[in-house]
Amino acid sequence: MSATVEFPVWLAIVIAALAVWALADHFLLPGARWFARRRINRVLEELDTRLKIRIPPFKLTKREVLIARLVDDPQVQEAAEAESKETGTSRPAVRRRVEGYAREIVPQFNAYVYFRIGYALARWVGRSLYRVRLGYSDEEGLAALDPNATVVFLINHRSNMDYILVSYLAAEKAALSYAVGEWARIWPLQTLIRAMGAYFVRRNSKDPLYRKVLERYVAMATAAGVTQAVFPEGGLSREGTLRPPKLGLLDYMVRGFDPAGRDVAFIPVGINYDRVFEDRSFLVERDPGAVLHAGDLLRELVERAITVKARVVAGDLRETISTRGAEVGREVLNYGHTLAHAIERIEAYRLRHGAAVAIGLVYAAELARLAGYLDDATADRHRVVLAAVGLPTSYQRAVWADLFEAMKLDKKTRGEQLRLVILKALGQPVILEAPDPGLLTAAYTAIAR
Repeated sequence: MSATVEFPVWLAIVIAALAVWALADHFLLPGARWFARRRINRVLEELDTRLKIRIPPFKLTKREVLIARLVDDPQVQEAAEAESKETGTSRPAVRRRVEGYAREIVPQFNAYVYFRIGYALARWVGRSLYRVRLGYSDEEGLAALDPNATVVFLINHRSNMDYILVSYLAAEKAALSYAVGEWARIWPLQTLIRAMGAYFVRRNSKDPLYRKVLERYVAMATAAGVTQAVFPEGGLSREGTLRPPKLGLLDYMVRGFDPAGRDVAFIPVGINYDRVFEDRSFLVERDPGAVLHAGDLLRELVERAITVKARVVAGDLRETISTRGAEVGREVLNYGHTLAHAIERIEAYRLRHGAAVAIGLVYAAELARLAGYLDDATADRHRVVLAAVGLPTSYQRAVWADLFEAMKLDKKTRGEQLRLVILKALGQPVILEAPDPGLLTAAYTAIAR
């Protein structure tokens, strides 16, 4: 007995897709994983004989294991318990925050990516842009180090190329682990940076729970022998001279030091250039008025501004990113505009838009400073730069009540709640939700005349 069995097209597609998935899961993926592990093991065997400072097991531990170890660290748990009691937040909610911080910080080192891809890229970029020369290396001093010591390279910071050049020059000696700012937390750059063994930090975070998680990761890595590279200045030197040090990461390293454990050796590294890519930016920072009479520079700044705006708009066409989570999407373009639009209404649009926005920028910076987000130097820099190019930085004290009412009409407002774009560092915008009216008034008082 025979009969024709008919399948709908959608069911045939589903069956075919499941068959392909089963084939990949049982044959292709295991084979790919075996091949990748084989390549990585070969690299590790080679490095074990070549590197002067060996890669510790901690650096090769699976990322999920390190995250779990960090989350369950006794000091982190103690800080989480204190946070829960102080804020009234449930313990599971605080634990989720801790896990989020740990996932943000912990890297996923891949020896193959570091020494095969990263080294080749750093070598090509470095040699293409510069005539790289190693002036002096204390080989005898390095050889005399205890093989089990944790080595920390202390590097002066002249350019963002420092990361690439130092990694390239040190590749015969060690795999370096850097602390990288939030500016690099974009896909796919953050994946590559984590694979290179770097960890992300929020440089101006005032959150004690976050800082405890970061402290404990740095302490764990130091105690485990991870070779690290630190820029004590915490920022680029403008003139080539050393800036006053910021000792946060170094403090974390020595605070958890165990005299019965590994030694920690700090090795100075000096790096210099004939010129750096940041020279033009430093020129504008030193003399903002130079923009007005530097035709090529002004054109470049305008082109860069247009490029940035186009990229932001293209990435958030419907202006919805900021409503879905902590990330700031297209709303970042409204930085300084909340007060600016209110001023334009008060002025019946007689004041130029750029002038109103300049005042709004200074106000937003002052608000971020008072709210504990922005450091004094960056907040003051708003006023200095804008004033240097002839833009206003203050407004009438007597009209604050009218401005406050007009600000409530801003398009970022949700119901009765004001939402303002502020900075927590240069290039790091956040949304300040429902700020206290007293804080808003205090910020305006600071810029009023």
